[in-house]
Amino acid sequence: MHTDSPISATLVAWGNAWLLGHVSLETALDRVEREAGPQVVAAEGIETPLLAFLLDRRIEGLNAFRLALPVSGDPLGLTGPPSFNGVAIDAGQAAVAVLPGRCLGLVPSADLRGSSYRGVRWATAEASAAAPDVPSLAEAEQSLRTAMVAATEALLGVGGPAQGFPTADALDRAGESLAPGYPGRAHRVGALAARLAVALRLADERGLTSGQVAVRGAALRDLDRAVRRARVAAHNAIVESQV
Repeated sequence: MHTDSPISATLVAWGNAWLLGHVSLETALDRVEREAGPQVVAAEGIETPLLAFLLDRRIEGLNAFRLALPVSGDPLGLTGPPSFNGVAIDAGQAAVAVLPGRCLGLVPSADLRGSSYRGVRWATAEASAAAPDVPSLAEAEQSLRTAMVAATEALLGVGGPAQGFPTADALDRAGESLAPGYPGRAHRVGALAARLAVALRLADERGLTSGQVAVRGAALRDLDRAVRRARVAAHNAIVESQV
C-alpha cells in the first residue's frame, strides 16, 4: 500500500456508493479487493472477512464512510479519541464508519501470510462521533490549484537536476477514480489530487544543494497539505451532498 493511493480512500468511495445504492455490495467489495487483495477486519481479537463485517455494520445502521488522511501535526479527518488518532496518524490514513450515535475507525495495514498471500488487515477502534473539521469541496479545489501554481513556480526557480513535476505520462498512470454516484466536481478534484499525489511520491532531491532542498521541500509540503485536503473533500462529497 502506498499513501499516494491509500486503500482507505477506495473503501470510503466504494463503500459510500454501495450505501447510497449506486453499486452492489459485491461490486464495491470487488473494487476494494482489486486495489489491495483480500481484506479482513480485526475486532476484539477476532478476524472477520470484510464482506461479513460490512453486512453486520449495515444491520446496525451504517450509513456513511468518511476519509481521514492525517499526518503528525495535522490530524485531517480525525476527531479523536487520542488512541485512535495516534494509530491513524502512524498509518497516514483511516476510514471512519458512521453509525447511529457513534463512529468506528478502521486503520489498514499490510496482511502478509506465507510466501504468496498479500492482503489488508483493518484494525478497528471507537472514534468520536463529532464531525471533522475539513474543507468543503469548493474550498479544497481552490486551495489545491493555488498550491499547485505556487509549487510549480518554486520548483522552476530551483536550479539543478530533476526539477518540476514528473511527466504527464507518469501522472496519467495514477488511474485513481471515485465510485459511481459522486458529483462531477468531486471526480474532477479527486482525479487532480490523485495525480499530484503521484507527483509528490516521485519527486526526489538528488543533486540539489541544501538551499535548493529547503526551497523545494517547503513547496512540496504546502502542496501535500492541499492534496490531502482535496482528496478528503472529494471522497466525503457524496455524503455531504445527502445532508
